[in-house]
Amino acid sequence: MVKKGKSESVPEHMEATYQEIIAMTNEVCRDHLDEEYAQMCRAMAAALARKRPSPLMGGKPRTWACGIVYTVGMVNFLFDKSQTPYMRADDLCAAFGLSSSSGSAKSKQVRQILKVRGQFDPNWCLPSRLADNPLVWLLTVNGMIVDARYMPRAVQEEAYRRGMIPYLPDEPPI
Repeated sequence: MVKKGKSESVPEHMEATYQEIIAMTNEVCRDHLDEEYAQMCRAMAAALARKRPSPLMGGKPRTWACGIVYTVGMVNFLFDKSQTPYMRADDLCAAFGLSSSSGSAKSKQVRQILKVRGQFDPNWCLPSRLADNPLVWLLTVNGMIVDARYMPRAVQEEAYRRGMIPYLPDEPPI
């Protein structure tokens, strides 16, 4: 199910840790990426902060910040030279003052905790990339996997109503 808008709310006892982490993710996104990445990183940090118990309570905030941006970048092909923005994984980790092995290991932990399925994960895909993400549009209709973009309008409307697709294909998001 595709989620519409991601919450940045966190439990009160996690607020200080969350703020420390997103200060770092916001800075790196501002200096090297863009606001869309920053928003997704804040949402991912909030999702981790809401876990019970929150994994953010253990480990260094800088490492968590790097792991979060690394994970969002991995899902959205940040490390692919043909994409914009583009950044090498080792340069991303260096922006946090970490080795690439530390950033990669923390990203693996983030992916496991949040059950991130890898590149194209519809739950962590940047909004600007939804139209090009085939996994966002796949539905099962009568046991067949179909692309919602090519289904009759009535099927698209029902899939949108149920939250199965992010928007109606001929009406891109605002």
